[in-house]
Amino acid sequence: MVMGDPGREEYKIQSFDAETQQLLKTALKDPGAVDLEKVANVIVDHSLQDCVFSKEAGRMCYAIIQVNNMPMMALVNPVYDCLFRLAQPDSLSKEEEVDCLVLQLHRVGEQLEKMNRQRMDELFVLIRDGFLLPSGLSSLAQLLLLEIIEFRAAGWKTTPAAHQYYYSEVSD
Repeated sequence: MVMGDPGREEYKIQSFDAETQQLLKTALKDPGAVDLEKVANVIVDHSLQDCVFSKEAGRMCYAIIQVNNMPMMALVNPVYDCLFRLAQPDSLSKEEEVDCLVLQLHRVGEQLEKMNRQRMDELFVLIRDGFLLPSGLSSLAQLLLLEIIEFRAAGWKTTPAAHQYYYSEVSD
């Protein structure tokens, strides 16, 4: 089962029971109509059991906070939990999971840091250690980690020099 409105991203939630599927559908359409903490816990719990779902979970959480400019407060800790999981050594050894981690930090890192700087500092300790102590990290994973470290250090902005360095091979 795939859910989503035309023109919006679709989300795969077939692994959930019918009640949970309905909860997630409602959260994506009208976040104010559900207990966002319950939604977040369902998403995080499933993500921690199924690493393939983690990327989907990040996309769902991002979509939920964008609907009706819903505040992200109820999702802060669950989103951090997902990001911490993606920053573990076994996840950092998989390029797809590093890409997911970096993409989510680009999207919501600045907002998360404003809401809980201490957890962001702790997350970046894991990211830094993962970059500095590579065991099986691909060169792409190292590049992505270095780029997100520099992105945060520059105030969640890409400097012209960093853009040239990281994206010089990408044509506009």
